[in-house]
Amino acid sequence: MGSISDPENNENKTNTITKPPGIRLLECVKKSNLSFKTHQAIVLLSTFLAYASYHAARKTTSIIKSSLDPPPPNNSFLQSSNTLSWLLGTGGWAPFNEANGTGLLGDLDLAFLFVYSIGMFFSGHIGDRMNLRIFLTIGMIGTGLFTSLFGVGYWANIHIFYYYLIVQMLAGLFQSTGWPSVVALIGNWFEKGNRGLIMGVWNAHTSVGNISGSLIASYFLKYGWGWSMVVPGLMITLVGLLLFMFLPVDPKSVGVNKDDDKAVSSEKIGAEFTKPLLSLKISHEKESPVGFIEAWKIPGVAPYAFCLFFAKLVAYTFLYWLPFYISQSAIDGEYLSDVEAGNLSTLFDVGGVVGGILAGHISDRLNARAITAASFMYCAIPALYLYRNYGHVSMTINIILMLVTGIFVNGPYALITTAVSADLGTHRSLKGNSRALATVTAIIDGTGSIGAAIGPLLTGYISTRSWSAVFTMLMVAAFVAGLFLTRLVVAEIATKWEDSRRDLPTSARRSTTVDV
Repeated sequence: MGSISDPENNENKTNTITKPPGIRLLECVKKSNLSFKTHQAIVLLSTFLAYASYHAARKTTSIIKSSLDPPPPNNSFLQSSNTLSWLLGTGGWAPFNEANGTGLLGDLDLAFLFVYSIGMFFSGHIGDRMNLRIFLTIGMIGTGLFTSLFGVGYWANIHIFYYYLIVQMLAGLFQSTGWPSVVALIGNWFEKGNRGLIMGVWNAHTSVGNISGSLIASYFLKYGWGWSMVVPGLMITLVGLLLFMFLPVDPKSVGVNKDDDKAVSSEKIGAEFTKPLLSLKISHEKESPVGFIEAWKIPGVAPYAFCLFFAKLVAYTFLYWLPFYISQSAIDGEYLSDVEAGNLSTLFDVGGVVGGILAGHISDRLNARAITAASFMYCAIPALYLYRNYGHVSMTINIILMLVTGIFVNGPYALITTAVSADLGTHRSLKGNSRALATVTAIIDGTGSIGAAIGPLLTGYISTRSWSAVFTMLMVAAFVAGLFLTRLVVAEIATKWEDSRRDLPTSARRSTTVDV
């Protein structure tokens, strides 16, 4: 399995086989080449750990917010010992514990996400033109460095706002390398037919990263908020080094082919022509990267990109502000500590895991990405209303409503950023060119990330007046997100109606998600 067996591939092959050091070590120990499925497993595990690490590092700032800008003593804290420390100025961290502290925290979120969203477009462009293993490694080490530097401000006793602003901006720039790269890698190794379910399960890395980041940051908060930044920063650096050692970019680069895998069935081989694997693309005649404008013109890219703008506005408002909201909202008449609020907020991401898997599975079964995504967005509206108005009644009701909200908010967000992006990145108009995945993914998620920057920023200012107004903003955003998919939903329904009238089998129905 040291080379691709197809002679036509050998003739057109432009890239030399460059196996990562870790792969070569495993094959040396095993004394045989790794199978295609083993490479797939390595890609799934390594990209899962990679993006979970990205999100764990990203989640930290939401956990330390209540330590940088503690609640004022006009809550139930008035009778607690925390009141004295707040009045003496020992609580919080200047300049974030001042009157405009909440707004400054919102500015940090904006700076991070604005640079992240802009960097996403460039990252996709670069990712389609260089080795993704090296590109990801650089991005993860850079993310770890600047996440840690934010925490260093604790020991260095830095109280200059612009220090934290610049560090966050640079962290956002390196964070932007992650998503286009990991989606392109998955697209290089896995077929389209069951991509929704596979990516729905795989996309649990987002919630796993959020949960682990929350728990780790909350745990180290008692030792000082600096540790809550430095530890996740060191973790993502370590994972980045592991990726450099083991991550195979695509089958061609490591000299494997699914046809050479003895485990493949003849039935699957025969199905190649109806369900093509990105990894089995034989024609390399036009493997030049797709341009930015050309990628925007792919049918379906623009509607999903603008839908994700509003979907991520909702999702990232929860990502950055949910622990802070919980710490400042009484549940059954009692306020939770910073650590308790951070731990409780992880349940939103637990719901997100379920939502991502459900959305992917449903969209696969229905062969209807737009219908699934739009339905989830509309269901998120009553979920948000109920959580705001009844989440305070009791801890049990709060947990249930938070889980439900997580399902409907994160479900479409996960679906669009994974399966839909990969589908559109292999649209038939590209004529088999697989070097559009990172660019298409960057366009969709980059546009969404602009909304992700705006949501937390607005929340930082609106929340000082009314949290109800924040939730109204989120419900409106969810509604608009669903509206952007209206044309695609109508097209999918029309196609299914047409197919049902023709009594076509499921396998023969065309994918309306990428053909509209």
